Amino acid sequence: MPNWTDMLVPPEATIRQALAAINAARSQLALVVDAERRLLGTLSDGDIRRALLGDATLDDPVAPWMNRRPKVAHDGDRPEDILAMMRVHGMHRLPIIDTASRVVGLRSVDDFLQSPERESPVVIMAGGLGSRLNELTRDRPKPMLPVGGRPILETIIERFVAQGFRDIWLAVNYRAEVIVDHFGDGAALGARIRYLREEKRLGTAGALSLMPKDLAHPVLVSNADLLTSLDYAALLDAHCAAQAEATMAVREQEHAIPFGVVTETEGRVLRIEEKPSQQVLVNAGVYVLEPSAIGLVPDGTYYDMPQLLDELIRRDRMVRCHRIDGYWLDIGRRADYERAQNEFGTQ
Repeated sequence: MPNWTDMLVPPEATIRQALAAINAARSQLALVVDAERRLLGTLSDGDIRRALLGDATLDDPVAPWMNRRPKVAHDGDRPEDILAMMRVHGMHRLPIIDTASRVVGLRSVDDFLQSPERESPVVIMAGGLGSRLNELTRDRPKPMLPVGGRPILETIIERFVAQGFRDIWLAVNYRAEVIVDHFGDGAALGARIRYLREEKRLGTAGALSLMPKDLAHPVLVSNADLLTSLDYAALLDAHCAAQAEATMAVREQEHAIPFGVVTETEGRVLRIEEKPSQQVLVNAGVYVLEPSAIGLVPDGTYYDMPQLLDELIRRDRMVRCHRIDGYWLDIGRRADYERAQNEFGTQ
């Protein structure tokens, strides 16, 4: 992984050496420093292009072409102030110096875009048969069907990782080897992927019994056939703020009744409403569960998530719902898969 120290070059370095440093650090910028690492100037790839368009050669020293008055931030500056400076000056990277003008770091716009890592693990239920999709899932599990040029499950994992969730567990059963061979340990996606291997099908919650018994944080659980723009971090934060034992993501769904609905009393018609629509809340297939809730899942038993939530409600534990908006598509039928091919990637 490139380090900001790879960007440092002495003033006698050649343009060729500065280009090598820029390439090694993948930075578009070289920092010219003296022997004490005091910042003398910066050299961007744009500066190099201007030098080469002038009289310079690749073997000329960088000193005459560097920016001797670069924009810098100081060690101890607030992150929001550093970001504001980069925005004002249209910069993507900013050197950080101490009181002696020594370079002590580098801040990038990407540093402010990356979500902090979350300690809560994620379980994605990827063991289903996908039988409603018929021949599409004959040789591969439904989560591995491609949408937008890559498997559905890969898109789901990438969205979790982008929001700081890197501890990923995949519950696998049907065609498990297809999933394991594709994702491995998850390093290529910036995740730490482990597997809950169902020796038999365990339903939408049963695989949770295979999780470690010493869980210390709430667990996010997601179906593996959902394409959504859901803010998982906001879901988790709301769950924790409410001190709930379980949270279920829900969304409003319009249900059209294709007939005239009759309201009557003792055989007398009071009202006829022609083909009305009703707004109902539906389960969105994403949950947050406390370790104590997961402890209620029976070992080695087919067990669905509604059973677990009903059990929590029966025990008078707090089960809350979290309304979500934005893009959401459950790929359960062939028509849903075709819709995903047309829609997803433009959301």
